[in-house]
Amino acid sequence: MSETPESRLASLGITLPTPATPVANYLPWTRSGSLIVISGQLPLKDGKLLATGKLGDAVALETGTEAARYCLINLLAQLKTAVGDLSKVTRVVRLGGFIACTPEFTAHATVMNGASDLAVDVFGDAGRHARSTVGVPSLPLDAPVEVEGMFEVS
Repeated sequence: MSETPESRLASLGITLPTPATPVANYLPWTRSGSLIVISGQLPLKDGKLLATGKLGDAVALETGTEAARYCLINLLAQLKTAVGDLSKVTRVVRLGGFIACTPEFTAHATVMNGASDLAVDVFGDAGRHARSTVGVPSLPLDAPVEVEGMFEVS
């Protein structure tokens, strides 16, 4: 039996959480043809933010990287709700990362690798994607990281 995204998640010790419900007037995901766009997800772990604050200040680089990883876990939970089976994902098209940070912070790419590396771990070559990573002054609920995604599905 070949590996599936779900079996890879299991081998990494990751169980997808119940997807977060929107707290404002937007959809958690939309589908247009074979593309699914997932709204930005925060680094929720067991229903609570993994950390709060800004990179370059109260949040350490390692914590920011872990936060980006949890954002992707939450993206995958939304994606599984959208398609039912992550094996339907044919490509991670794009990830967009927002890093709450001080003006002097410049390690945005390292933080975002927490999400990007996990995408490749779960989907293999189909997990390699385009991305943008942007430093911002603040994020909802004082989260240090938010990640959005676009996925191609069969």
